Amino acid sequence: MTVLIDFYYGLGSRYSYLAVSQISRIEAKFNCQFVWKPLFSGKLIQLWQRNPFTEQPVSGQYDRVYRQLDAQRWSDYYGIPFCEPKLKKIAPELLAIAVLATKHYDLQVAYSKLLFQKIFVTQVEITIEVLVELATDLEMSEDSFREALRSPDLYLELDRTTQEAFQRGAFGVPTFFVDSEMFWGNDRLVLLEHYLLRNS
Repeated sequence: MTVLIDFYYGLGSRYSYLAVSQISRIEAKFNCQFVWKPLFSGKLIQLWQRNPFTEQPVSGQYDRVYRQLDAQRWSDYYGIPFCEPKLKKIAPELLAIAVLATKHYDLQVAYSKLLFQKIFVTQVEITIEVLVELATDLEMSEDSFREALRSPDLYLELDRTTQEAFQRGAFGVPTFFVDSEMFWGNDRLVLLEHYLLRNS
């Protein structure tokens, strides 16, 4: 039986990008399938009523300079490119909304991967027009996609996904669940693989 792994991720998250690079390999190695669930990690952090990125004193692992260095080391280890994201011209929740706008066309995974490439590989400054361009590259109608970006239903879906992750105990991204077993962070993928091996 195929094991389903719920994958909560943020499109602007360095560690979500890093983890995504390993998903195909893990699915090929084990009888499992990742269920991609985009969210806005800032809202998830707000639900916990504390922000480890801004509270004083900031823990070393949340320091911006250290996180950038750590992500670069992981990208070197995985053998993938990595650039710091340019996300100052876009509302961060729109990244997740854009992915949800492709869901009914069964393009969520493909769109997510293209968007991660734009953000962390080619280091494009993300704007609405870039989001639209990616959708049309996947042969979605530009008008339909732009309309979906304004859909209240997608914002409600995003909120439900974030609440769902929070209720299950997730406190950041990426977070993986195998039934009730939670694994947080790109660096916990090795423990996720160990769990799959022991329970296969």
